[in-house]
Amino acid sequence: MNRLWSRVGVRVTSVGLLVAGAAGGIYLTQDREVQQRSAEASVVAQVAVDDMQLLKQRQAEHAAARAWQREAEGDAAAKAASAAKASAAKAHQLERKVIAKKKADAAAAAAKAAAAKAAAAKKKASDEESGSTPAFTGDIPASCDEFSGNRAIGCSLMIKAGFKISQFSCLEKLWKKESGWNHKATNRSSGAYGIPQALPGSKMASSGGDWKTNPATQIDWGLGYIEGRYDTPCGAWGHSQDVGWY
Repeated sequence: MNRLWSRVGVRVTSVGLLVAGAAGGIYLTQDREVQQRSAEASVVAQVAVDDMQLLKQRQAEHAAARAWQREAEGDAAAKAASAAKASAAKAHQLERKVIAKKKADAAAAAAKAAAAKAAAAKKKASDEESGSTPAFTGDIPASCDEFSGNRAIGCSLMIKAGFKISQFSCLEKLWKKESGWNHKATNRSSGAYGIPQALPGSKMASSGGDWKTNPATQIDWGLGYIEGRYDTPCGAWGHSQDVGWY
């Protein structure tokens, strides 16, 4: 009987140990699964942290790159603006030089033209009144002494042609208007020539072959023309005042 209970007890004990072992195995298995899951969760969490740090690092790198790009673009814009400003200043300076040169050239041209005009006027006066006029060998009345050059010749020849000295005031005004008493005066538009402005000038050849250069020949022909057409120098001058020519 005791042996029976002993056996039963052993068996019960064995069964209890088996049950406890099974339970412990189950618990160990569950604990391992929990630990594995916890480890996996830790790995996942660490990966997430690493990804977040990598993302932040990349964002920082992108921000730095954009900042550098903006700074580079700002420097390039500043350099471009500085270059444009320098170019504009250079162009303005060159423009001022060109304008100044144009003004200087215009002033020089005006001065040259004025000098040429003055020289021409001086030469014209010299041709009329100076020794460039061929010498006149005729007598000059005392009343004509106040004149010189071609005017003195004209006064003398007018007196010789039979006109009164009072007529010379009209003759002087007439031929001053026509030619300035220049025996080389030429009207380029009409071709009239000489002191009386004969048209054509070759008409004066009837008074002498030297009609191109001799004021006395020209004056002689002019006085004959006036007498035949207007009677007196004052008659010719009056006609010229009325219509603009004689």
